[in-house]
Amino acid sequence: MNWKTFGALLARDAHVARRNAIQLVLQTFLQPLMFVFIFGRVMVQSGYMPPQYKSLLLPGIMAISMVFTGVWAVAMPVISEFQFTREIEDRLLAPIENHWLAVEKVFAGMVQALVAGLVVIPLAWLLLRPVEISVNPLGFAAVTLLVALFSASGGLALGCSVNQQHIGLMFSMVLTPMIFFGCTYYPWSALNTFPVLQKIVLINPLVYASEGLRGTLVPKFPHLSTIAVVAALLFFDVLLLFIGMRQFERKAVS
Repeated sequence: MNWKTFGALLARDAHVARRNAIQLVLQTFLQPLMFVFIFGRVMVQSGYMPPQYKSLLLPGIMAISMVFTGVWAVAMPVISEFQFTREIEDRLLAPIENHWLAVEKVFAGMVQALVAGLVVIPLAWLLLRPVEISVNPLGFAAVTLLVALFSASGGLALGCSVNQQHIGLMFSMVLTPMIFFGCTYYPWSALNTFPVLQKIVLINPLVYASEGLRGTLVPKFPHLSTIAVVAALLFFDVLLLFIGMRQFERKAVS
């Protein structure tokens, strides 16, 4: 592989991200921070939620920020370049194999997802303090990287599979249900009274992202086993990356 070309593609994506920094920040953090403020501060200080809920909420908000950022950072440029600007044609002429173009987009999306997730911690701490966090460094690093890869790979798969007229449908029919049934605002164990639903939501990869971050940031709350989370995230990462790269190759040669 031509690493110089790969680095040049990454540098270009980084330049575009810096140029659209304000838009990216608003898209990434506005909704999660609103949820943090309403549920973690207003509801807690009003007495409708226990103080411990602030710590329970933080991993879910981090998972949402990472997934939304990774999906948006990869899916929207892919849709635009293939169906609007046709800019992808210039990239396909670069001295690099087509599948490495897909890998570069996933890597760039992972970086943005990691930044979005890690920034949530100090921002949420400022709004919610005090927040009780007990970080498992190795587990947290592993889960965070796997969540970032899942979000970027999911963005590639969606971006290469959705037509331009279905972009809104993608977010309303795919991402919105993922959030509400992704254990972001409640632990998976809270669904014990809905046993059928509790089993069904396990097909949602956001469940493992939320539960994994919860288990490595605030392990005092109920959460899925970290080993099970890592295994599930690895499965979804490989599956979505395979689908995304296959779809990218098909669109590139069509």
